[in-house]
Amino acid sequence: MSRIGQMPIPVPSNVEVSIRGSEVTTKGPEGELSRTFHRDMSISLEDNQLVVTRPTDQRLHRSLHGLTRALLANMVQGVHEGFQKRLEIHGVGYRAQKEGDKLILQVGYSHPVEIEPPPGVTIDVEKGYRTIVVKGTDKEMVGRVAAEIRAVRKPEPYKGKGIRYAGEHIRRKAGKAGKIG
Repeated sequence: MSRIGQMPIPVPSNVEVSIRGSEVTTKGPEGELSRTFHRDMSISLEDNQLVVTRPTDQRLHRSLHGLTRALLANMVQGVHEGFQKRLEIHGVGYRAQKEGDKLILQVGYSHPVEIEPPPGVTIDVEKGYRTIVVKGTDKEMVGRVAAEIRAVRKPEPYKGKGIRYAGEHIRRKAGKAGKIG
């Protein structure tokens, strides 16, 4: 049995879940999410808990069991609390600012880079201009937007300049002279 798939998902009191066939919709204080799952997986709401069961022990059903449960848990958590990713900017002259919904990055290029977040995702700039916070209800979208921001200027291994996730460790290399500066 799938250890993840067989665990029930507790549904908080302020989250509403509706199941129509293989489509599940969750509504909560942070927003609303809807997703269609594989038709073979059966999803039921029992005693304020979502339970995912699989029809057989075939390889496909075993792989879908844990995936379906994890995606459902992310939906419930997203509409209840939301998700966020923090990014830090390191480098002399590197900064971020917000104009309306857009994020404008100045990270060593000859031009500023503008990033427009998709609907359901908000971007904030904290601590002056060094910390970027990406928030939203959909974990997949929050992660994707954070990855796109990081990809604008990945941290380089010699001086560590660039955009990195908060708490991310960058392996540093010694330069030509063999010293770390």
